[in-house]
Amino acid sequence: MSQSFAHRLLCWYDQHGRKALPWHEDRNAYRVWISEIMLQQTQVATVIPYYEAFMARFPNVEALAQADTDEVLQHWSGLGYYARARNLHKAAQQVVAEHSGQFPQDQAKLEALPGIGRSTAAAILAQAWNIRASILDGNVKRVLARYHTVAGWPGQTAVLNQLWAYAEQHTPSERVRDYTQAIMDLGAMVCTRSRPDCEHCPLHGDCQAFRHNTATLYPAPKHRKTLPEKQTWMLLIEDANGHLLMERRPPSGIWGGLWSLPELDPAYGADELEEACQRHFGLRCDAPEHLPGFRHTFSHYHLDIQPVRLSLTGYTHVQEHQERVWHHPTTALTLGLPAPVRKLLSAPLQPELL
Repeated sequence: MSQSFAHRLLCWYDQHGRKALPWHEDRNAYRVWISEIMLQQTQVATVIPYYEAFMARFPNVEALAQADTDEVLQHWSGLGYYARARNLHKAAQQVVAEHSGQFPQDQAKLEALPGIGRSTAAAILAQAWNIRASILDGNVKRVLARYHTVAGWPGQTAVLNQLWAYAEQHTPSERVRDYTQAIMDLGAMVCTRSRPDCEHCPLHGDCQAFRHNTATLYPAPKHRKTLPEKQTWMLLIEDANGHLLMERRPPSGIWGGLWSLPELDPAYGADELEEACQRHFGLRCDAPEHLPGFRHTFSHYHLDIQPVRLSLTGYTHVQEHQERVWHHPTTALTLGLPAPVRKLLSAPLQPELL
């Protein structure tokens, strides 16, 4: 069955697969690695412009390793899941320091690098060197769960182990590079999450979900909990020269390492913001101008942002230091910024763009 599975998939790929993606050009371990990290939780169409800009600035692992963290985060701004960018930077430095700038052709050594798990390591081996290694990203999980009618949410250990076993079973010994791209393409283009095009799938002849007309039941979704809601005041504190106060977020957590606007606890009332600015930032400000609020949703909670503009009238102590700097909005946009902050700085008076 496994040989037939791979053979049919490769025949389909030869006719319909994606063969001209940017990371297929001048293919090497570094280019494959960057693409694999960017493609985690992100669709190909979204990734392509980010990938091309990233590669233009950081064409090799040495360039990435030597770069400043702020610049790496700037080139990641908008892709989300910023731990990926921080791990990318750390891994590049580790490859240069411990492997003389060469990615190891070994699954365990690749997995030892920050941000590289089992499937990503396998994709690098297969795509860069055509080494037989089995991948299991979201698209592949969906294909295999339907083909074998694997019940349960893939995040459960037993279900995941079963899918890994099928992934190993079907991975061929030849044309591994093409096979890994083919099974990802099938999941992205044919065996889609909703409205799968089963009639044109090369595997539907013995796909169990197709046979029983249950494709959309697999894989089982994660039980969705109601996302909690949080609120924050987001402050556009502006001095006489039109510069805004910017703060660097802590290295871990939400928006870790990115530059953002100062925030205040929502427990402060609208009439307490002037006093709070003086207490927390050492700044005297005029009465705040309220801008329309908006919601930003993370994977695990909703954040309701209430932006306010405050004009600086004086200091009670010196404010600027390494993690808190005054920037003109145009220069602030060159920093690594969270998406809602970037939109707010780009169109502060056009809330419909938020």
